[in-house]
Amino acid sequence: MNETALESIAARSQRLKAATHATHDRLDKTIMARDIFASREKFAKFVRVQYRFHRDIDALYGNEALVALIPNLGERRRLLKIATDLSDLRQALPLPVPGKLDNGTSLPTALGWLYVAEGSNLGGTILYKLASQKLGLGSGLGASHLAAHPDGAARHWREFTKVLDSVPLSPAQEGEMVLGAEAAFRAVQGYVREEIG
Repeated sequence: MNETALESIAARSQRLKAATHATHDRLDKTIMARDIFASREKFAKFVRVQYRFHRDIDALYGNEALVALIPNLGERRRLLKIATDLSDLRQALPLPVPGKLDNGTSLPTALGWLYVAEGSNLGGTILYKLASQKLGLGSGLGASHLAAHPDGAARHWREFTKVLDSVPLSPAQEGEMVLGAEAAFRAVQGYVREEIG
């Protein structure tokens, strides 16, 4: 999509979605092509991907600027649930390495990465149903990190995009946010190749 067309989209969250569509679509197709619901072993490899991504962003949940902006940010943190799911699936945690982001990460970059994490919550509700139907997993066994928040995944997404749409950002900062989201999608793509093949 060209820059003029992107500028005509009113909401920043919609502009971000349009700007990252190709990268996001490529990642979705890569994951689904791996047939992650063929067995619990294959699904566990996907959960390892999730762990590595959420480890990358874990420091953001303590970022004071983000805590002030995003309602109940701490409740959105999923790393511990993913670790529990890996244990349920009899998987060791991936080797410890520093996350890609830290408390010093700029606000636009952090918002880009969180956009990917929060968006995955919406898709996670579909994955949760498939994990339940095909593998017998659920909130009490192996798939707790995919379970929707009791208030609903859609409500949490709307709360997040409301913040994203309203936070003051310059055009340059908005561009930085897009780069952050693109980097997040590419990081997950890399983890899929490394963990699932």
